[in-house]
Amino acid sequence: MTFRNETAAATTTATPKRRNRVRMALMAGAITALPVAGLVTATSASAAPATVWDKVAACEATGNWAINSGNGFYGGLQFTQSTWAAFGGTSYAAQAHQATKDQQIAIGEKVLAAQGPGAWPVCSVKAGLSQ
Repeated sequence: MTFRNETAAATTTATPKRRNRVRMALMAGAITALPVAGLVTATSASAAPATVWDKVAACEATGNWAINSGNGFYGGLQFTQSTWAAFGGTSYAAQAHQATKDQQIAIGEKVLAAQGPGAWPVCSVKAGLSQ
């Protein structure tokens, strides 16, 4: 017993419609996977150990992750309010000094990925922070 599709597959190549459906399925899978791959790459490429972030905070804010010295910079990594908000920090706290150390580091990683260690020009060099 021969099924219709077996006979067609044995004698002809795939129809243009079928090829297009296969291409669309492959592209959809690739496009779906792309954002996840990008996040993994971005995160792992810029990740710095907590000990390095501690050194940056020691240089920037004497190691005080809750500092608000009234100079327009907040927290251990001395974020401006605009940087804190632009990189999603307000999802943790209104201002950086109100966020936990881990939350500040999470935003620091995003800033590092986007701007490089020059976001902390003096302290990144002293702390050994690199991209």
